[in-house]
Amino acid sequence: MPYDLQFVQPFLFQVAETASGVVELFPAVWSAAEGLTAPDAGSRRVALDRLLALRAHRFSPLVAYLLATRITDPNLALRVRVIQALGELFVPDANGQVTPPAVHRHLAAYLAQMRTRPVFSLLEAVAAQPESADAVAHLLNACPYAGNHLAEILSERKNPLQIRRLALHFIAEIGYLDTLPTLERLANRLEMRLAGQTAMPFAPPAERDEASLLPDIQAALRRLNAR
Repeated sequence: MPYDLQFVQPFLFQVAETASGVVELFPAVWSAAEGLTAPDAGSRRVALDRLLALRAHRFSPLVAYLLATRITDPNLALRVRVIQALGELFVPDANGQVTPPAVHRHLAAYLAQMRTRPVFSLLEAVAAQPESADAVAHLLNACPYAGNHLAEILSERKNPLQIRRLALHFIAEIGYLDTLPTLERLANRLEMRLAGQTAMPFAPPAERDEASLLPDIQAALRRLNAR
C-alpha cells in the first residue's frame, strides 16, 4: 500500500485556513528546526529567522515545542526573540487567525514543566528588552508553579536587584496568591532591617539596596490581598 503523506501530515502541522501551501514547506522547516539545535549562536539565529519567516511555529506543535526549549538559550538576543515569538501564539495574528489548539497544548505541556532556571531566564529577557514583558506574562501564566519560582527568585539575596524586582512585578501582575506568605515574611524581614539601619547608619549599601524592595512588596501585598 503506498505511503500516504496526507495521512501523516497532521502530526507535524495543524493546518488552518491560513496555512495554505504548508506541505511544500516541510524540507525548509526540517532543515531550520535542525539548525535551531546547533552549538553556535550564529547558526541558531539563522535557523530562527527561517522558522519565523515560514511562521512554522504557528502551525506546527513540534516547532512550537522546539522553540520553547530555547527559553534558556545562552544567547540573550536570540532568547528574547524566541520568547516574543512564543508570546505571539497566545493572541490572534495580524489576520485575526488564532493558533491551532494542538500547538497550544504542546507549548503548554512544556511550559508547565518550567522550573526556577527557565523562569529566571524569562526575567533576564525582560531586563534586556522590556517590550517582551507581555510575552513573558503569557508564558508564566501557562506554568502552574511559576508563582513559587518567582517567589524563590525574589527571596534569593544573591540575585540581581533588577531580576528580583521583575519577579515581584509578575507576582503582582499575574496574581499569584500562593506567594503571599513569602512576601509577608520578606516584608517583615526588610522592615526589621530598615529599623536596624536607622540605629546603625553605617550599614552596608547592599543591604540598603535590598530594602528598597520594601515599598514594591507592600504594594504587591495590597494588590494580592484585594483579589
